Amino acid sequence: MHFFQFNFSYSEIICFGALFLVFLYQMYFYARYLNGAKRYSKRVQKPDTEFVTNQPPVSVIICAKNEEQNLKMFLPLVLSQQYADFEVIVIDDGSDDNTSYYLDSLKLSHPNLHSTFVPKSTKNLSTKKLGVSLGIKAAKNELLLLIDADCRPASDLWIAKMARNFTSRTEIILGYGAYNEEDTLLNRIITFDTLFTALQYLGMAVARKAYMGVGRNLAYRKSTFYENGGFSPMLHLVSGDDDLFVNRAATRTNTRIEISPESITWSEPKHNFRDWMYQKIRHLSVSGNYKAKTKIQLLLEPFTRELFYAAFVVLLVFGIIFGNLLTCGVAILLFVARYFTQFFIINRAARHFGGMRKYVFMLPVADIFVPLFNIFILTVKRPFKKGKNIFWK
Repeated sequence: MHFFQFNFSYSEIICFGALFLVFLYQMYFYARYLNGAKRYSKRVQKPDTEFVTNQPPVSVIICAKNEEQNLKMFLPLVLSQQYADFEVIVIDDGSDDNTSYYLDSLKLSHPNLHSTFVPKSTKNLSTKKLGVSLGIKAAKNELLLLIDADCRPASDLWIAKMARNFTSRTEIILGYGAYNEEDTLLNRIITFDTLFTALQYLGMAVARKAYMGVGRNLAYRKSTFYENGGFSPMLHLVSGDDDLFVNRAATRTNTRIEISPESITWSEPKHNFRDWMYQKIRHLSVSGNYKAKTKIQLLLEPFTRELFYAAFVVLLVFGIIFGNLLTCGVAILLFVARYFTQFFIINRAARHFGGMRKYVFMLPVADIFVPLFNIFILTVKRPFKKGKNIFWK
């Protein structure tokens, strides 16, 4: 077989057009959004960037359900933050362990630690939303900082780094919640998915299109919570206490991000595929309630991503079958250009956020698998099905 044929069939021309168009969109998406956090990190180093310097009072909200062991490991790290004026409110969400006893003992040495609880008899669909609401109601401060009970602040400057963004115009601050790295295939997929999602929502916030945040590291004003009806618009949903609230309350001008390494929170990822799948089901169960414009933006990227791979494979097959060197060459060139753009942006971000992992061969594997897995969940598993029991923890 000789690769010296340069005439194209109509099928090849169509595939070329599709490949080139989705390639252009993917390049735009990576440059505009996934690289947005890096552009922002350079911007905040300039002296004209506005930050709050007087450390205003902050209330840290933690909702815990059977988290006694995690609270023993991580709550002292929250209580030992280098910050002038803060309180910590832990909401015991009907725990069956000794969470309440541990909190009572810790209060003796930490007067800024407070607790409340969600009764075990509560019939709310989402007891976490009720728990967070109780914590916010009990908070004495206007500025709220949320973290999960199983999260470890990366440093004792976590509160300071997040709170410095509460300028007079800022109502919501999006942080990054990372997962610990382990040497397993599943963990590599989880950490890639988490990093990609974070770069997407952080970058879109930089572009004034904020659409979500994660409860592992999120801050907003108490007044903003009440002005937007709290969680009342989403009480019929099990999840959504973080991303749906941000999707509803964020505007083009009231949201900032914080991405300094000291501001990150770390938590333990799922260790088996089944648990991760149910976590994904819970997360995706509320995505249908995003604003229409947000849904279009979020669907367009994975659609063009999978179409890119499909068109690449088809063109490669055509080139081999018909002996067309140019077909193979152009397809490979676009693939390599996208791969190295992705490699550079993803791995630079992972390094910035304290990750020790470099994505090389795993990059296209996770890149292809995650969108297909999400489609499987949204179609076969159907998280929007009425009456579906999806627990928050």
